[in-house]
Amino acid sequence: MKIICIGRNYVNHIEELQNERPTEPVIFMKPDSAVLLKQHPFVIPEFSQDIHHEIELIVRINKVGKYIDTKFAHKYYDEISVGIDFTARDLQDQLKSKGLPWEKAKSFDGSAVIGEFLPKTQFSSLENLTFELTINNKTVQKSDSSHMLWKIDELISYISQYFTLKIGDIIFTGTPEGVSAVKPDDVLEGFLEGNKLFRIHIK
Repeated sequence: MKIICIGRNYVNHIEELQNERPTEPVIFMKPDSAVLLKQHPFVIPEFSQDIHHEIELIVRINKVGKYIDTKFAHKYYDEISVGIDFTARDLQDQLKSKGLPWEKAKSFDGSAVIGEFLPKTQFSSLENLTFELTINNKTVQKSDSSHMLWKIDELISYISQYFTLKIGDIIFTGTPEGVSAVKPDDVLEGFLEGNKLFRIHIK
């Protein structure tokens, strides 16, 4: 199982981090060791003083595919959820300033929260799914899929030009604005169309 992540897929998030708007999807990867185990807290790593939450819509691939046409991409997943791409922002900024890869800031152990999956047939449309993240019962990120620069099916098609998608692969589709640092004792909860799909305690 591989985790394929998309960066800079929401305009407001691009602007809040003062990044350049991309002309094609930005891809990075997380190893399977990045998955935060169920019922485990997220422990802030010693190498960062600025771990940011980034809630994202995620999908799980259900069949092998390569060079997938966008119009057929919907056949390659039947479940959707929300997750968190935890990011060591201070470390990422250091790496970016030197033109180095982001992996140490994005792909460390426990950096990928994967929520409970729901069948996509439960939703009337995937084009305007509302999702949000709360910290200690206060909403900190909220958006919907209509604001994505590249929609889910477009991302699957694009990714498959470079990487063979396999059963169980997870795609993180990008985060909206509102990212900020987490602190010990914070409780993070992720929602998709009002359904709570994860609850994470920060230590």
